[in-house]
Amino acid sequence: MYIYDTLTAAVAGLEERGYEYDFTLTEDFIECKAIDIQLMPEEFEIDEFYRFEGMNDPDDSAVIYAISSQVGNLKGVLIDAYGAYAENISAELLDKLKMHQ
Repeated sequence: MYIYDTLTAAVAGLEERGYEYDFTLTEDFIECKAIDIQLMPEEFEIDEFYRFEGMNDPDDSAVIYAISSQVGNLKGVLIDAYGAYAENISAELLDKLKMHQ
């Protein structure tokens, strides 16, 4: 695993290593709107993850996941605030993400 001081540096570093797509969470899957693809939890792997704490406010904390998938041979990133997704996603997707927190 690499060491990054900021979320911005992590995004840049992962992008340099081929993680070119931006994923977002939905209730049951992650999606990349740029290429119109949805991935169910069993269709992607979390290769790496990095946590960042807010300097002045714990609510500014975030985690970035480096995602890869054999579906379309994709690599990208998913950025989310700690725990923000817990109430809004399926148990299967939550379990996959919690394994890497």
